[in-house]
Amino acid sequence: MATDASLQLHNGQSAALGGLPTLGVTEFRERVIGGVEQGARLAALFGVPQEDGAVRLVAVLSDAAMSSLAVCSTEVADSYPALTPDCPQAHWFEREIAEQWGVRPENHPWLKPIRFHRSYRAGHDAWGRDMNLALLPSVTDFFRVEGDEVHEVAVGPVHAGVIEPGHFRFQCRGEQVLHLEISLGFQHRGVERAMVGGPDKRAIHYMETLAGDTTIAHATAHCAAVEALAGSGAPPRAQALRAVALELERLANHTGDLGALAGDVGYLPTASFCGRLRGDFLNLTALLCGSRVGRGLVRPGGVQFDADDARIEQLLKRLDAALRDTTLAVDLLWNTSSVRARFENTGVISERTCRDLGLVGVPARACGLERDARQEFPSGIYRFFQIPVSTFHTGDVFARAYVRWLEIQRSAAFVRDILKALPDGALRAQLPLLAPNSFVVTLAEGWRGEVCHVAMTDERGRFARYKVVDPSFHNWIGLAMAMRGQQISDFPLCNKSFNLSYCGHDL
Repeated sequence: MATDASLQLHNGQSAALGGLPTLGVTEFRERVIGGVEQGARLAALFGVPQEDGAVRLVAVLSDAAMSSLAVCSTEVADSYPALTPDCPQAHWFEREIAEQWGVRPENHPWLKPIRFHRSYRAGHDAWGRDMNLALLPSVTDFFRVEGDEVHEVAVGPVHAGVIEPGHFRFQCRGEQVLHLEISLGFQHRGVERAMVGGPDKRAIHYMETLAGDTTIAHATAHCAAVEALAGSGAPPRAQALRAVALELERLANHTGDLGALAGDVGYLPTASFCGRLRGDFLNLTALLCGSRVGRGLVRPGGVQFDADDARIEQLLKRLDAALRDTTLAVDLLWNTSSVRARFENTGVISERTCRDLGLVGVPARACGLERDARQEFPSGIYRFFQIPVSTFHTGDVFARAYVRWLEIQRSAAFVRDILKALPDGALRAQLPLLAPNSFVVTLAEGWRGEVCHVAMTDERGRFARYKVVDPSFHNWIGLAMAMRGQQISDFPLCNKSFNLSYCGHDL
């Protein structure tokens, strides 16, 4: 991947904003499209308002082969030639930019809101609708398939369970799904805008509650950004405890997902066991910091809670017991032919589709791609203690389930090794003020996939722009593609095999 005309960074490396190249729109398009064609992935694409009324588009391209991040930008007014027709990875990002800043990506194939809020630039609207018209989630024109025996099925936003709201619009011929359109935005809270002017006491709480089941990953990425801008870092013991908490978060959610997948095919033994075992892993996090989801543990400069010898001994004992029981419960899945028959060849995504759309996390690794920020862009303790990347090759529900099981085993082994060799030293470092007019990108591998945070500071060293890309932002379109050609009755199973976040997407 060409490196000229881009700012080259490593994960968690800050740089002066003046070093971020501002290209012409044509050169910017060529740089992004060419980088993706050469194997990079679009980790982030977002807008930054300028004093003259223009909007600066910033692209972050991740190059796993070089473990580097290439950043470039351009300035646009009210429109620009869309990237999406030549770079499908940009499609969701460009819809977000249009919604937030009223900048229209011309020739975007399906331009419509993703969170259904008014433009942040007063008087600018990419949709051409009356600005006095209230924007309501999912009140929009859905794609329609016409023809004999074609019918439409609407699901949500209210679902048959205590879950988050989201709307799914199916175009079907009989039981076969021809197209699925996913419409979100019901959980939009304006987290990114609330971060502007920070960091302050509220900032870490916004990050911990942005997607509650991914508390540790988002808090870790945020703290890494703050530490980089402060020119400091967390002590080794704190980095190790952060990693332990991150892997416990993965263990709890992967175990719960395997149980939920079993429940979706009516296999109650594993469903019942894993529901309880998820709680056992959550309780390990509670033992570490007092919160089952890890709130209060990760803080800028380090962590707030330590693990003494007695606590470590108890953590190891309970970890071994939980893993032993999980192994027994999950082995039932692989050894039951009726379960395998429902998992195999259901919701298949090809490696080509996965690459084209820039999917991350479990869905990408289930297609055989070794996408894992812990290996590709290691930070903290992962620079010294690495976890092998778990992959499978079939891209179906079975693959997404099996990758979770591989990761459970490897994460448990990692936690065990780190707890037995915790570095000595302080838990938290005092951070100086953030550097003014600076820029940083941080990546963390959450249990769903890559978490990306981008922070820019103003001349006072305060956040001028804060961008979050939850892995669900990349992967919702993957669920839509997985349902093509499937029976509509397969939707709960496919949906759970991705288990994406509504609130993490809606921010």
